[in-house]
Amino acid sequence: MAITLTENAAKQIKKQLIKRGKGIGLKFGVKKSGCSGFAYVLDYADQVAADESVFEKFEVKIIVRKTDLDFLEGTKLDYRREGINEAFQFDNPNVTALCGCGESFAV
Repeated sequence: MAITLTENAAKQIKKQLIKRGKGIGLKFGVKKSGCSGFAYVLDYADQVAADESVFEKFEVKIIVRKTDLDFLEGTKLDYRREGINEAFQFDNPNVTALCGCGESFAV
């Protein structure tokens, strides 16, 4: 399995990298946070480290630390507009619980 992304997510990542003026892709990971245990972390990627894996679709690279793969394996990254809000959405099959505020998750 792998990390995948929708065409909408790829378009948004490309747009943000162009706006930034540099970068090879999106760094996607997790950190301990919130009442449920973990939160997603998104950042620009300028290089790939030895302890990272690369997933590519729609000519966009998603870079994930190998230690985060157990939490993210099989996740689909989407970018959705709901009303006036736009945001990345995560369809993660490893999630067993979400906190009430929607900021963290458990696996």
